[in-house]
Amino acid sequence: MPILEVKNATKTYKQGSKTINACDQINLSVEEGEFVVIIGQSGSGKSTLLQLLGGLDRPTSGNILLGGKDMTRVSEARLTKLRRRVFGFIFQNFNLIPTLTAEQNIEAAIGKRSSKDSQKCKEILRVVGLTERSNHIPSLLSGGEQQRVAIARALINDPKIILADEPTGNLDSKTGTEIMTLLQDLNKKQGKTIILITHSEYVRRLADHVYVIKDGKLSLTDSGRSIHKHLN
Repeated sequence: MPILEVKNATKTYKQGSKTINACDQINLSVEEGEFVVIIGQSGSGKSTLLQLLGGLDRPTSGNILLGGKDMTRVSEARLTKLRRRVFGFIFQNFNLIPTLTAEQNIEAAIGKRSSKDSQKCKEILRVVGLTERSNHIPSLLSGGEQQRVAIARALINDPKIILADEPTGNLDSKTGTEIMTLLQDLNKKQGKTIILITHSEYVRRLADHVYVIKDGKLSLTDSGRSIHKHLN
């Protein structure tokens, strides 16, 4: 059974007298542990699709199944709990709280509090390579470091699925490559399911499946296994 499945999902918006199909009859199936890349230009519907996948918005029609259960039919309260437990979100604009340190930004995202929170944060900071920067506020961190904090925040509740929306969009090419390598490691070494939304073609090599979204329509372009899946 797929960990996440989209069946004939459509999302429409009204723009004056016009109806805009941001997502149009989309079908998508993602298996646990896969790295899926969805490529689309600005206005293609890719960010709308990510919001639907993560339960941040509901489709106008169609179904989105998480482990076989239809997310479109659960209450908002239940959906909020599902998002916190199952999904980790990474956005282009880091979305860190400017007055909190790196460690505090991560701790603020913890869903279920325990006496081990501080230990968990330190371990996650180690995973993303920011142990020495844990007490720095965002303005004292580089763009790449801020995105690493955002990734750590996405990981703190041990999500099954990471949804990344243009995670390297505000970074230079060298830093962007470092972030993509980190995501690749999370997929390969920790088995995280990753769905990455981007406009960049170069990330194709990381993916198990590559889709293109254009004018709200999704199509599969590459179903081959990626290079990193064959590495020893």
